[in-house]
Amino acid sequence: MSDPSAAADDLGLTTALATLQGLLTSGETLEAWAAQRRLYALNHRRELIAATSGRFISLKRRLFGGYDSADIRWQDLKETRISAGIFAADLILIAQSSSDLNIGAEVNRVWSFDGLHKDQAQAMYRICQLHDQVWREKRRVRELEELRAKSGGVQISGASPGYGSDAAGAESEPARRLRQAREMLEAKLISDSEFESIKAKIVSGL
Repeated sequence: MSDPSAAADDLGLTTALATLQGLLTSGETLEAWAAQRRLYALNHRRELIAATSGRFISLKRRLFGGYDSADIRWQDLKETRISAGIFAADLILIAQSSSDLNIGAEVNRVWSFDGLHKDQAQAMYRICQLHDQVWREKRRVRELEELRAKSGGVQISGASPGYGSDAAGAESEPARRLRQAREMLEAKLISDSEFESIKAKIVSGL
């Protein structure tokens, strides 16, 4: 004979998942989800979290109908932590309040989800880590492009090179660009061939 409480749990979860599906935008796909174990939600409805192709979503159904939801864009995610026990796992996400491709000094948001089904939480953790790595790489490429622009894309203007500047001993523009390129090479932001290409551009402009 089936357990009535288990059946009720399944019905509640099915309803929550249907609500979650209704929150997805056009073209957005659900990659994984995790639900809070009943033992950790004795005084409230269980929380449901999900990872989609574009964001992390938290969904909490209200006791007397309706729900509250919140989300984190993957580009705003800074760190994901998991703490797993025998039967359940806790997931913590740290995200910026707002950002573009660059990581600034914005105030962080910390989201904590306790008592999740262990296997579901682990799947969520792996996906969060994957998206985090993708956006870290995008930010790295963005920073590299900005450094390249500063080193090799700045046009020399003003007085002709070789005739000094207003301040005695001031670093010339070509020397500054060459120094920046060398710093990028030492930091392994560019390859040897890229450094030689930047250096050739600087020299040809003299």
